[in-house]
Amino acid sequence: MVTLKELTVEELFTSGHRLCAGCGAGIIARMTLKALRRPTIIVNATGCLEVASTIYPYTSWRTPWVHVAFENAAAVASGIEAAIKALKKRGAWNKEVDIIAFAGDGGTFDIGIQALSGALERGHDFLYICYDNEAYMNTGIQRSGATPHGAATTTSPAGTKIPGKPEFKKDFIGICAAHGIEYAATASPAYWNDYIRKVQRGLAVEGPAVIHVFSPCPLGMRHDSDKSIEIARLAVQTRYWPVYEVENGKYKLNIKVPRPKPIEEFLKLQGRFRHLFKPQFQHEIKRIQEWVDENWKRITELCGEA
Repeated sequence: MVTLKELTVEELFTSGHRLCAGCGAGIIARMTLKALRRPTIIVNATGCLEVASTIYPYTSWRTPWVHVAFENAAAVASGIEAAIKALKKRGAWNKEVDIIAFAGDGGTFDIGIQALSGALERGHDFLYICYDNEAYMNTGIQRSGATPHGAATTTSPAGTKIPGKPEFKKDFIGICAAHGIEYAATASPAYWNDYIRKVQRGLAVEGPAVIHVFSPCPLGMRHDSDKSIEIARLAVQTRYWPVYEVENGKYKLNIKVPRPKPIEEFLKLQGRFRHLFKPQFQHEIKRIQEWVDENWKRITELCGEA
């Protein structure tokens, strides 16, 4: 359990950025920097969080911060970590520094997965945070490997025959855990205490750690800006977004949901799913509910909670 007294009072991610009202990425960045334990270098892949927080000549980051391409946040974080080790070996540096890489789902699930996989396999010591708004929101709301089944995007549009994206979401944490890393976890900004504890745990790990956090996007998910935290909470309460961690290969369920709400409660607040409530597509809601139930069963069995 994290107490408010443990958090950094100083605002290291400041106001004045151009992120949309209700943007999950800004909330997540601020929470993350509240959990820092010592000087930290931030590596930020191209995406909403990067472009909207560093409008030249201004920045919202009061930490050392590096902008990198969509695909190589993990590679750059690896290089920084290796450089610090080399400086220490030569006696040119004697301070402890943490490294955090931020990237969206596009820069993580798809075009960044190779760099991340290599960094995890090599065992570089940094925390990787994927803020998942479930599409390439920064470049026009295109579908990604994180986009859920049935969501309408500009590259998976809902029409009269096709109900949005036909594929289902990739198991990102399962992929990361398969590398044998010490710590990987999911989180939601609606449960700040759980998220900040996981950031602190990820920073404490000797080696790579990964956090996959749900990031509401009013523009791309098409919901009211004041509904972001409600939607992030419903993602958990409907079991759509199981909150768990994998430590040394052992799964643990962090938020139990004994009486889940129907998936419609999560879907109906978002315009990207509006078409599913038309008569010809309502069977797709049943398919999504079945996927949610099966995924929850799979995760809880791994956690020993079945």
